[in-house]
Amino acid sequence: MVQAEQQVIEAGGFVHSVYFWLHNPDSQQEREAFEKHLTTFIDASDYVKSKHIGTRASSDRDVVDSSYDYTLVVTFDNKAQQDKYQSEPVHLKFVKDASHLWKKVVVYDSQSIL
Repeated sequence: MVQAEQQVIEAGGFVHSVYFWLHNPDSQQEREAFEKHLTTFIDASDYVKSKHIGTRASSDRDVVDSSYDYTLVVTFDNKAQQDKYQSEPVHLKFVKDASHLWKKVVVYDSQSIL
């Protein structure tokens, strides 16, 4: 078996992981609205280096929290770029326009050490 080449986030790289719990996760209309707001925002960001937008996976293990509805994982070259992203007009517009759709947000940020 040939091992796939791993992509490495260089030292100082920044990973921003955001988990969303929607008010009405069974509403297809609200899910579509949330996805549109989120993709429009991320696709317009000047600072995001890579992105992952997803929903919870079927992982039946005790250590996995599967209570969220959506996840956004974005990477940046460094913390300074992530800081600019936080005040970027498209980010602020996303929060303003879509925050009524979620009841909870949890963020995990990490910075690469290798």
